[in-house]
Amino acid sequence: MATKDELSLVVTKLMGKRGYDADMTEQQGPSGRAMAGRSRMTGPQRRESILVAATEVFAEVGYQRARTAAVARRIGVSEPVIFQNFGTKAELFAAAVRRRADQICAWLADFVARQESVSALLATVLDPVHLQRVHTPGSIGALFADASAITGEPVIEAASQDATRRIAVALAAVLEHGRCAGELRADLDVEAGAWWLLSLTASQKFRRATAPDSVDVESRLAETVLDFLVGQRRHD
Repeated sequence: MATKDELSLVVTKLMGKRGYDADMTEQQGPSGRAMAGRSRMTGPQRRESILVAATEVFAEVGYQRARTAAVARRIGVSEPVIFQNFGTKAELFAAAVRRRADQICAWLADFVARQESVSALLATVLDPVHLQRVHTPGSIGALFADASAITGEPVIEAASQDATRRIAVALAAVLEHGRCAGELRADLDVEAGAWWLLSLTASQKFRRATAPDSVDVESRLAETVLDFLVGQRRHD
């Protein structure tokens, strides 16, 4: 079973600025082209390389300010290649959102399969430092926050709603695992709990901007949420 420090590193990798894309990017040259023999990419490989770069660009500067030309430069291709693979900028953004949701859901499912400690995961996710990191430009929080705020782009709105709902289902499964294992309170409504955690995470930027002492508020809020989810066992 992973230690708290190990779990923190894994969650940071998943939710941070580069996420699981770091491994792929490190295998590419300065222009983003695959270095292995300069071999020609297959169609799926090309789409994946575009999504890696697009996810970074969108998370760094947001959908409105992002340019597909910047994505193309990052992987060393011409801009028409981007549109040949994804059609429009909106479709590219939607694909990036879906892909990141896929990664999160897969990781949460694997977490349940490994029988890891749910209370340790919750403590890591709710840690004020982690929550702030998740919302910095370039992070996954910035990507999803941007996606949820976009209107007038049906393909993006649909992708954002679907991504959030799928993550909520995956998170509810984690809470159910913790409830059944005796780590969380027996009467916990896991679906409501999952949406509560997502709402809490999404509103961190609001608290940071408006609370008189956001660090203290975040710490006490994390304690309050954990106390409720874990119940009396947290103080036994």
